[in-house]
Amino acid sequence: MKLKSMLLGAVAGTFVLVSGQAMADTSEKKIALSNNYAGNSWRQAMLESWGKVAYMAIEDGHVAAADAFTTSENQATEQAAQIQNMILQGYDAIVVNAASPTAINGAVKEACDAGITVVSFDGIVTEPCAWRIAVDFKQMGRDQVKYLAERYPEGGNLLEIRGLAGVFVDDEISAGIHEEVANTDFKIVGSVHGDWAQDVAQKAVAGILPSLPEIKAVVTQGGDGYGAAQAFAAADRPTPTIVMGNRRDELDWWKEQKDENGYETTSLSIAPGVSTLAFWVAQQVLDGNEVPKDLTVPFLRVDQDTLEEILAETPVGSVANVEYSLDDAKSLIESAK
Repeated sequence: MKLKSMLLGAVAGTFVLVSGQAMADTSEKKIALSNNYAGNSWRQAMLESWGKVAYMAIEDGHVAAADAFTTSENQATEQAAQIQNMILQGYDAIVVNAASPTAINGAVKEACDAGITVVSFDGIVTEPCAWRIAVDFKQMGRDQVKYLAERYPEGGNLLEIRGLAGVFVDDEISAGIHEEVANTDFKIVGSVHGDWAQDVAQKAVAGILPSLPEIKAVVTQGGDGYGAAQAFAAADRPTPTIVMGNRRDELDWWKEQKDENGYETTSLSIAPGVSTLAFWVAQQVLDGNEVPKDLTVPFLRVDQDTLEEILAETPVGSVANVEYSLDDAKSLIESAK
């Protein structure tokens, strides 16, 4: 199973022109990306995917500009100021990965009132004038626990590694985990924030492990599975089943353990290339097409039998990914109508 065929039939790094023609209605339009955080491999892959889209879209005449900006701190106030600056710079659309679902709503409303299209993704906003593109993050949390319940119907102790505190994605995944745990014999005996980063997760897990009983499994949010494995190894404790988040170092470690002792787990995350889908959605709104305000995309899942194939397609230091074409965006829009 190829990554490029797993999500909406997306073709990695490929852009399909409609009837061989550039979209004249948006050829003079400028799109900006407002990103609140770049401190892990997922965010770096997301920005890299955006950059490839930006270059090709400008070359092919779809838009005049597609600039990316990342705040120096994961602070809603800084991102709000960034968006206000984009308004002054005359962008026609702003694509946002938001620090908070609500805290930048004022700046988003200012942009909308200035006639600017705002499309949020991953970290979405609740301001009604904006568009939202997300996976069902609660379902991501539920699916982790469902997988573990199938493996261990007798239940057991779970350690939860959360993401960045206060961010919509973190809250939703955690809520899904806790909702599904209530339907099982599992018990969450510890919870730490790993900030979606392996080094942060390793330190956080190492700090809490001495106070924890035997751990059957670790539920995660992405960017933390390998760090958790390292912490358990350093503490000389049995390695539990750790749900992974599609990072290359996690997949490498999983493959090594699978080959050595048959280690089994699963891995799931939103594809970083969702930024490219947000780009094309913004372009379609600017082009005058009717686009539903809320769009849902499937998350990318790696299982025991697809690990090797997906690992082979994932660059070192990066994340299993899918990038979206203009046709993919159009198909998703039509299916959501």
